[in-house]
Amino acid sequence: MASLEDPVEAARKVLAEHPLCDSCLGRLFGLAGYGFTNAERGRALKTLLLMKAYDVVRGLVDREVAISLARTGFKPAEDLLQKLGVERPERQACYICGGLMERVSELAAMCVEAGKEYEHETFQVGCRVPEDISEREEKLWLAFQLSASESIKSEITREVGKLVQSATGKRYSLKDPDVVFVIDVGAWSVSVISRPVYIYGRYRKLVRGLPQNPWLRPPDPRVAYQSSIEELVTGPLVRLYKAESAKLHAAGREDVDVRTLGNGRPFVVEIRNPKVRNVDLKLAQDAVNRAAQGLVEVELLYPVSGKLVPKLKAYAEIARKTYVAVVKLSQSVDPSKVEALEKALSGAVVSQRTPSRILGRKPDKVRKKVVYSVKARLLSPDTLELTITCQGGLYVKELLHGDGGRTKPSVAEILGVDVEVKELDIVWIEEPAAIASFARRSENAS
Repeated sequence: MASLEDPVEAARKVLAEHPLCDSCLGRLFGLAGYGFTNAERGRALKTLLLMKAYDVVRGLVDREVAISLARTGFKPAEDLLQKLGVERPERQACYICGGLMERVSELAAMCVEAGKEYEHETFQVGCRVPEDISEREEKLWLAFQLSASESIKSEITREVGKLVQSATGKRYSLKDPDVVFVIDVGAWSVSVISRPVYIYGRYRKLVRGLPQNPWLRPPDPRVAYQSSIEELVTGPLVRLYKAESAKLHAAGREDVDVRTLGNGRPFVVEIRNPKVRNVDLKLAQDAVNRAAQGLVEVELLYPVSGKLVPKLKAYAEIARKTYVAVVKLSQSVDPSKVEALEKALSGAVVSQRTPSRILGRKPDKVRKKVVYSVKARLLSPDTLELTITCQGGLYVKELLHGDGGRTKPSVAEILGVDVEVKELDIVWIEEPAAIASFARRSENAS
């Protein structure tokens, strides 16, 4: 076995069996030495081999070594054989790459051209190599017990990256690059993946009958519009950012027949594979609001990191929310009962089994949520308006009508009447300082 300390001998044994270009030979010892490209390393090994093969003083030549070098296209070996009157062997394609490493500059040019469509300051390069190339490379590692080798994928991505950076002035970045050039060597093509743009904002849903996301289930009589909040928000942004698609990540959701008013619901919109990265958010906000035609109104506040999305989802389960509900009672109630209702529910811990209306979609379990305060007033002897501030994740409709005893306590249980929810609106959603701080930090970092 040739040791790492004797790469020249290892190179001799490899070249005796397989012709290799400078890059592929140098890559077999890619982790040895410092400050060389693999092509420089490979050429140096070939030079040392030829020096050992030709003893000028004694006039001795190791013709087998010279021939093995000449068939790789190593010109000094070809010239030596010609000088000695030995027939020069026919050049052979590199056993590993078949000439691929001589075309790295072409791949870089393809990346530069593909990148012209995308606004970016940083980039990264990825690579897919045909299996037969990788298999031949790994076969040599095993056959000659080489432990300091580098893969062809690594070399291609690094060398292409250098060339692209030099040609464009853009910066190669391993962390969150704006775009990734994905080279498919087998197809001889380059595709571009653009890092998503994330924007933090708040929306107000101004009408009833509008779902948050495109409606995929069977028709629901409460759905009055053919669109959704997500489509109304993302459509103009996809066009402005010349993106492939976009996704709305909201902090919770309201029922289709519930409005969200007041300060609005926090959300992050994820704009996927954008060709444009820098859009004035006021311009984008105006475009969304014009297109929404009074169904939805948004504020687009900050560009943020995608790391905010899971934080926003978790926050929705605890953030305080205030609702205003109008309910119809099955019979008139005395004002004293309304006062008792306020006292009974303010500060109450409510136990809720999964609402019967969504049992098919969510597992049956008990949740405990806090009602912080309740203010109630009679609009008529059998109509009640309630202002409820509660913990996120509380099913407010069920708090009102009791869901057949699945929610305790409830307005229906305390008043001793049946309750029909006529209108429900969200009028305030808390924004914890930690969320606002994270959003602003993300803006500054972006």
